[in-house]
Amino acid sequence: MTSIPIEAISNQPHRDLTMKNIIATATLLLIATSASAADAVSTVAEAPIAAESTERGFEWTGGYAGVTGGYGWLDGRFETAGLNPLDGNFDGGSLGAFAGFNTQFDNNFVIGIEGDLEHNWNEENLATLLGTFTGKADWQGSIRGRLGYSFGRALVYASAGWAAAHVDAELQGIASTRETYNGYTVGAGVDYAVTDRIFGRLDYRYNDFRSKDLDFAGTTVESDLSQHTVKLGVGVKF
Repeated sequence: MTSIPIEAISNQPHRDLTMKNIIATATLLLIATSASAADAVSTVAEAPIAAESTERGFEWTGGYAGVTGGYGWLDGRFETAGLNPLDGNFDGGSLGAFAGFNTQFDNNFVIGIEGDLEHNWNEENLATLLGTFTGKADWQGSIRGRLGYSFGRALVYASAGWAAAHVDAELQGIASTRETYNGYTVGAGVDYAVTDRIFGRLDYRYNDFRSKDLDFAGTTVESDLSQHTVKLGVGVKF
């Protein structure tokens, strides 16, 4: 009969214990690896959502309103039959309000419509052969379409539409008249969202109010008005 060494019998429990430790350690490593893999998959799955959110950025869709203040350079040309043309600069400050609505698309382009109305301080006196001519465009307004692109909180836009100006004019000692000029406006600017509801604005506009005949008690003066404006504003999104 073959005998089994006592050392082999005495080492068997030790080997079993060592094997159990190896199996337990391997199991723990497998669990840890699986957990790490699950976290990695979760991170990858969430990444497109985060990237999409960052790409979309600030949302400009909705209504808004605000106030503006700025300066306008109004050029006037006046012609009377038999007399030399007269040019005048009716420059001055302005204060007004605006309101509109934007729609933003998935490609970050923004279209909208906006209206504004403002009061001007631009009265000027001109010396003529018929006497002193006093004129001012006391108020003006516009309705414009807007096309812009959103860079997150910055909206860069171009605008164009109809513009009007109300003019008071007087030949001192002869007669006075009031007329409303109608023309077009084009411009560009940028809106920047300081918070989710408040935004600031820088706006440039060119206004061509076209020509209009002014009647001073039978004396007809053909006039033509055009203007450049620069304005700063603050608005609220609804």
